[in-house]
Amino acid sequence: MDWFLTLYAAQPFWLWLAVGLVLLGIESMFSTEWLLWPAVAAGITAVISAIAPTGFVVELGLFALFTVVLTLVSKRFIKKVNPDDTPDINDVRLRLVGQKARVVETFVNGRGRVFVSGAEWPAEIDDATPLIGESVVVESAAGPRLKVRLGGW
Repeated sequence: MDWFLTLYAAQPFWLWLAVGLVLLGIESMFSTEWLLWPAVAAGITAVISAIAPTGFVVELGLFALFTVVLTLVSKRFIKKVNPDDTPDINDVRLRLVGQKARVVETFVNGRGRVFVSGAEWPAEIDDATPLIGESVVVESAAGPRLKVRLGGW
């Protein structure tokens, strides 16, 4: 612990900046959204430590306070910007809705497989049993399977 306090006494700004960069690096690798605001809080604490060094305990308290405040404010802001919490626009399955698919595995009890957008997907259908090679249209991508219906466009 002595080495840490010696390092902190010499360069508090760089220590807090390193903490922020490490947190930001972990966040960018895993994209959890849990470490973004602590990383920003560490950056703000680094700037404060450079302008007015207050000591490790005070800066640790500021870091904790900024983390909590930024997290709560961001949650309120995100709810205002995205009230429906709509699905991710990069979800490949959602882009399949409305596309024409070809049946590649016989449907049994309403479940089978279709080929759409260059890949096979598990699918389900209500009140029909399409044959292999027949065309279906993707209606939705909710749940583990694509929901399809018979027919063209």
